[in-house]
Amino acid sequence: MYVQIIEGHTTDPEGLRRQGDRWQTELGPRAVGFLGVTSGSTADGRAITIARFESEAAARANSDRPEQDAWWAETAKSYDGGVTFTESSDVQEFLGGGSNDAGFVQVMKTAEVDRARADRLDQAMPQLAELRPDLLGGFRIWTGPTTCIDVNYFRSEADARAGERKEIPAELQQIMAEFQEITRHSEYLDLTDPQLY
Repeated sequence: MYVQIIEGHTTDPEGLRRQGDRWQTELGPRAVGFLGVTSGSTADGRAITIARFESEAAARANSDRPEQDAWWAETAKSYDGGVTFTESSDVQEFLGGGSNDAGFVQVMKTAEVDRARADRLDQAMPQLAELRPDLLGGFRIWTGPTTCIDVNYFRSEADARAGERKEIPAELQQIMAEFQEITRHSEYLDLTDPQLY
């Protein structure tokens, strides 16, 4: 899998949503190797789009299409100022990956991650899934040796918040404590009305 991430600020989230719908209708059917997209804006206007392709070659072929350039020129008008682009083929899916059934998506951007510890803690994911049935799945995108973006898909925000308040069983408390330690340099983007394809 190859992932392209677009981030910026917007005061026109509906404009971005319309452009996302337009891409799906007009450009998506002819995008070779396109797997899906998750997009949305936070309450304070931070916008993020995560597009997934089968390969880097497929993503490049899409980017090189003239109609893609025209679409982006129009889409860029919905951002306030510049945007950043990040790409990665270092992607780890968990619990089946993303889900279009999600009503709430939480994006977690983390720096200073010890990857070896993160990989070891991921082995406890099946146990955590039993504790958090509200979590439908997700994936982690490594954007550097010690930086990553986790994209977590939940049935609803209410379910996710209720899950956060659950008492952690004794056998998972150490794992959760260690997980909180390695993600202490994280920022969260809550997409309460995600656009999913």
